[in-house]
Amino acid sequence: MENTDKKLKLIFYGGVGMVTGANFILEKTGELDTKKNFKIMIDCGLVQGGKEREKLNNQPFKYNPEEIDFLFVTHSHLDHIGRIPKLIKDGFKGKIYSNPATKDLSYLIFEDALKIMSYNSNEKDFLYSSKDVDKTISMWETIDYGVETKFNEGFSVLLKDAGHILGSSIVEIKCDGKSVAFTGDLGNSPSPIIRDTESVKGVDYIVMESVYGDRNHEGKETRREKLKGIIKKVIQKKGTLLIPTFSVEKTQIILSELNSLIENKEVESIPVFLDSPLAIKATEVYKKYSHYFNKESKETINSGDDIFNFPKLKLTKRREESENIKNTPNPKIILAGSGMSMGGRVMSHEIEYLSDKSTTVLFTGFQVAGTLGRQILDGSRNVNIFDNDIEVRADVESIFSYSSHKDSDHLLEFVEQAGEKVKKVFVVMGELKAGLFFVQKVRDNLDLDAIYPKEGESFDL
Repeated sequence: MENTDKKLKLIFYGGVGMVTGANFILEKTGELDTKKNFKIMIDCGLVQGGKEREKLNNQPFKYNPEEIDFLFVTHSHLDHIGRIPKLIKDGFKGKIYSNPATKDLSYLIFEDALKIMSYNSNEKDFLYSSKDVDKTISMWETIDYGVETKFNEGFSVLLKDAGHILGSSIVEIKCDGKSVAFTGDLGNSPSPIIRDTESVKGVDYIVMESVYGDRNHEGKETRREKLKGIIKKVIQKKGTLLIPTFSVEKTQIILSELNSLIENKEVESIPVFLDSPLAIKATEVYKKYSHYFNKESKETINSGDDIFNFPKLKLTKRREESENIKNTPNPKIILAGSGMSMGGRVMSHEIEYLSDKSTTVLFTGFQVAGTLGRQILDGSRNVNIFDNDIEVRADVESIFSYSSHKDSDHLLEFVEQAGEKVKKVFVVMGELKAGLFFVQKVRDNLDLDAIYPKEGESFDL
């Protein structure tokens, strides 16, 4: 006899009401064969955005990690993976799955996060240890794009290229005739390096990001011309161009753009420092997985051009090399992590250069509320860095079309391309204003049911 109590439930534990901390569970209950019941987690990310918000990371999970059977990872940014080793530490014993490149990049990011914890925290406050990281990687398996994987519990998973960063995936889960697509973060296609975002035609439900749900980017050609203009201005005033950069994808995009501008003699060749050990290692992972690049990038590489290297580029792996950058005469360009100025070497450079009128700070990615980057971008004329009060006299610029996220119109286009089968769109991973704006945009333009869920809220599918 058929069991009418079977339920497929979607629960939102993170990534709601904020951009960061992605954490969702798809739960199947009511099967007579209890082996067919399951709890699938999508992402287990770090909450970012200042000390008060980040205290949430140390709190216990609002579910029992031991009861989670599977964890699928969309991509390797900290706000999607940052609490996975803590999940293992607190009892998760299931399997972790992602694209192969995501696994490799995640290991680098976990190791880097441990270093930052050792600088900024007492050992008792560490989210996890190196043993937890090693155990995490040992439980991690990989699935390539386009390979539908069936699980004995009665569901299947298909990873599609999200076009956001190397290895980023849309996770499509099918169960009992229903399908749910978890977008992770969707890429600002076309990217200079990786392939375009794939569509999710024929799904019933979409759990999607909304970082730029309420605004659009400049055009791709506009951003290149703007970057060129900023570099020329820095050269003219013999200044420093300081770019707080995200180590994965944003760094590689900026390097490829600089490579093009310098090799085509559109800007003068000046010293460029990539001052991020994580970004240097991540770039090597990009080279390893170049088969995920788009056609144009592959052709450029096959012609003999290293798209991540050019004259006067210096990779500063050691801290003393980083400290010596100030001895290189201007003009120069410094790319340093972190992208939101919340740790990493860029903060030392901000102490050194923010008070100098000849400096230009260029933000190329989203700055979460509460971060130092957001303060500078919003026009604060005085900031505190490592207990140093710093006057901001530098020029502050932004080019958000270098973002690896789709803008509002392209997010809407993604939903529209999913087709008429879509029953509901759950809008997550956006600040309140952006998320609610996009919810209304979906309702008004596509006549679809869209909702901005609350933390802990659950929905029967």
